[in-house]
Amino acid sequence: MSDTGLSAANLPDIQASTEADGLAQGLSAEEYARAVEICGRAPNLLELGIFSVMWSEHCSYKSSKKWLRQFPTEAPWVILGPGENAGAVAIGDGLAACFKMESHNHPSFIEPYQGAATGVGGILRDVFTMGARPVAILNALRFGDPSHPKTRHLVGGVVRGIGGYGNCVGVPTVGGECEFNPSYNGNPLVNAMAVGIAPANRIFTAKAEGAGNSVVYVGAKTGRDGIHGATMASTTFDDGAEQQRPTVQVGDPFTEKLLIEACLELMATDAIVAIQDMGAAGLTSSSVEMADKGGIGIELDMDKVPQRETNMSTYEIMLSESQERMLMVLKPGREGVAEEIFTKWELDFAVIGKLTPTGRMVLKWDDSTVADVPIRPLADESPEYDRPWVATEPPPALDPASLPPLGDWHAALTELVGSPNGASKRWIWEQYDHSVMGDSMVVNGVGPGGDAALVRIHGTARALALTSDCTPRYCLADPVQGGRQAVAEAFRNLCAVGAKPLAITDNLNFGSPQRPEIMGQLVGCTQGMAEACAALNFPVVSGNVSLYNETNGQAILPTPVVGGLGVLDDLSQAVSIAYTDAGLDLVLIGQGHGHLGCSAYLRDVLGRTGADAGPPPPVDLAAEKRHGECVRALIGREWIAACHDLSDGGLLVAAAEMALASGIGCELVLQDPNTGALFGEDQGRYLLATTRTAEVLALAEAMGAEAQVVGVTGGDALTLNGQHPISLKRLRDIHEGWLPAYADGGIPADV
Repeated sequence: MSDTGLSAANLPDIQASTEADGLAQGLSAEEYARAVEICGRAPNLLELGIFSVMWSEHCSYKSSKKWLRQFPTEAPWVILGPGENAGAVAIGDGLAACFKMESHNHPSFIEPYQGAATGVGGILRDVFTMGARPVAILNALRFGDPSHPKTRHLVGGVVRGIGGYGNCVGVPTVGGECEFNPSYNGNPLVNAMAVGIAPANRIFTAKAEGAGNSVVYVGAKTGRDGIHGATMASTTFDDGAEQQRPTVQVGDPFTEKLLIEACLELMATDAIVAIQDMGAAGLTSSSVEMADKGGIGIELDMDKVPQRETNMSTYEIMLSESQERMLMVLKPGREGVAEEIFTKWELDFAVIGKLTPTGRMVLKWDDSTVADVPIRPLADESPEYDRPWVATEPPPALDPASLPPLGDWHAALTELVGSPNGASKRWIWEQYDHSVMGDSMVVNGVGPGGDAALVRIHGTARALALTSDCTPRYCLADPVQGGRQAVAEAFRNLCAVGAKPLAITDNLNFGSPQRPEIMGQLVGCTQGMAEACAALNFPVVSGNVSLYNETNGQAILPTPVVGGLGVLDDLSQAVSIAYTDAGLDLVLIGQGHGHLGCSAYLRDVLGRTGADAGPPPPVDLAAEKRHGECVRALIGREWIAACHDLSDGGLLVAAAEMALASGIGCELVLQDPNTGALFGEDQGRYLLATTRTAEVLALAEAMGAEAQVVGVTGGDALTLNGQHPISLKRLRDIHEGWLPAYADGGIPADV
């Protein structure tokens, strides 16, 4: 391999590597030996960096792809399933919704503002790469114990980062979730989901085709930020994690906005063969993945890559994760059209290479070859492991007789609605612009904070329904049931606003897969998710796996976040959790058995967690489907004034949340208001407000759904069997008070 013409900055990149170099870059000894075998020699340091990032857990899914194959991925409305930048489903009127969820966990711990901000930017690029205009962002956040010295700083930085990027780029943040648990002390989770809309007949992919076609770089210049970010995201942390700040990218939302508009403008022409954003592993992953999908080779000229820093090495150029960059393959002769568009939008444009028929990645500097490796082993033929795993043994059933008597239900309720996890997250979502673009819907005064967000399909009377869900404590106790429940709750939240669930994206967050018990959590959760998706006809079309989420050997709770998407055909039929009148009957759909295992009541009121909290509630998937279809039918007949699915805190918390959203009280009337009846978390249940009680009960019976009247709306308090009311004002003060006070440096005295 000649080094003629190479600059001094690049000379180290072409030196032969050693096994020690491979270990230092995150490869195992076996993986390094395989790289040597593939190359027929010791790879040089640049080639080693390429192997390292492409074989990282973050890029290769080497520990999880065996288990991801069990997910159902097809349905008549699925246009593109997993394998592209985002999934795509048909939503009617000749349109498609493209959506995906990604993690930026490790970067957000190291540098919370930029880590979260670039997570938003990256997931937006995944969507508009498909030719879709982004219309919504959601985020699922998990932080450590509020009393931990780093938690307040992380909450503030992450929320500011999400708001700073999303607000500036002009895409509304419409939903999400936020939870606190000590397992996230050293490893917060920042999962971002983006949704876009595109013509169904004009979806762009990353499949590069046509030997000789130009490979084009567009967007921002390449810098030294984010180098080895993919590798960093595939390792555990220790106390020195903050020293990895150089691996965190720096985002610019204003450049992203220009990039969106420029890409969509070019997509309206016939110039593009393939397109891929430069996300994890930057130019390396984008070029390898495009070539691999097309079964073709690629040759790149490193000295033609736009650079914002001097004397960058080829290693740095290939592994940088600088933001707001795209890679394209153009049709012959269309370079001028593309350059004109990107120049107009004041973005860099450069032809940096071409496709070849060789099936190899060849990198040049001043016409000298600095890397030459086959593509297939980097991508489709990357390592795949069947790691040892141990199934989680669920805790023994909880004996209700072992629990103390309920006593004052006021105290229990206020503890639940005012706890860090039960308290309102208004302080978070009010920092996000959730109304920009003018299509985010407010129903009965409820926007963010309801069961699912509604985003109008522009120019129509139809809407997308969007949600993000997971209950990690269920997944810890019984991964299979926890996986089922995550999918089922997303399904319920979409049904609760009247939408037909279409598909999910996911973000599977776990600890180290090299620990059999952790691997067992992943296996169990994916099994449960697959079962639920199949039973509910709710396929997986995209997703992300984030492993090695642990610090100093402390793993996070297993957290398989599910992002659900549905369609509501008539926005006028949408309902929220808020009713608008007194005198409505409250009807409970679904049967309760008073299941208190793994409940929020046990956690927040009795302080019981882990094995002491028992197993989670079982998920009857047939009942979930039946009850969801029943609720959608009731909403479609316009017999329902409000609807809320029952989750954390059970019936009493659901009723309290509906009353708070409405500003109108209610009375629950229960024959036996015991602890399980009030706070049990039996699955597949909804609380409805209606004046058409007889018709609701009759249709529910006809559709095989249990239904009973459990209360009535009215007044300014929450009452149980006419006794001991608690005012909505007191409930609201407690519910809304915790998070603002915490963000301000304190915690309310009565919480």
